[in-house]
Amino acid sequence: MAQSNISIANAGKHIGKKVSVCGKVSGGGFITNTKPVLLNLGGPAAGELTIIINPEDRKNFPYKPEDHFAGKNVCLTGKIIENNGKTQIVVQKPEDIELNEGGGGIEIKPMSLNGFNRYFDED
Repeated sequence: MAQSNISIANAGKHIGKKVSVCGKVSGGGFITNTKPVLLNLGGPAAGELTIIINPEDRKNFPYKPEDHFAGKNVCLTGKIIENNGKTQIVVQKPEDIELNEGGGGIEIKPMSLNGFNRYFDED
C-alpha cells in the first residue's frame, strides 16, 4: 500500500511520496462542490498536515468526510505534496482513510508510585 509510516512532524520530508500517517483531525471543512475538502491533521504541537480530498474524489465517499472524521483519530495513506508552503496529503478514496479508535497507537496508562513512596515519606 504505502511506502512508509511517518509522523505528522516529518511529513514535509516526504514530498512526492506515498506514505501512511496517523493523527487527530483537528479542524477543516468543505465549502462548495468546486473546492476540495480540507481537514487539518494534528495541530500546532504535532506539526500540522492538511488532508486534501479533491472535488472529483469526494464523490467516492458514501459519507461527508468533513463530518465523518471531525475530531476523530484517523490513519490515512496518500501522496504528500506542498502547496503555498504548506504540507498536504491527498486522499482519493474511502479505503485511504479510516478511523483509528486506538488514537494513533499511543496508549496512556496510569503511573504506579510503588517503589517511589520512599522519596515522599516524612520522617
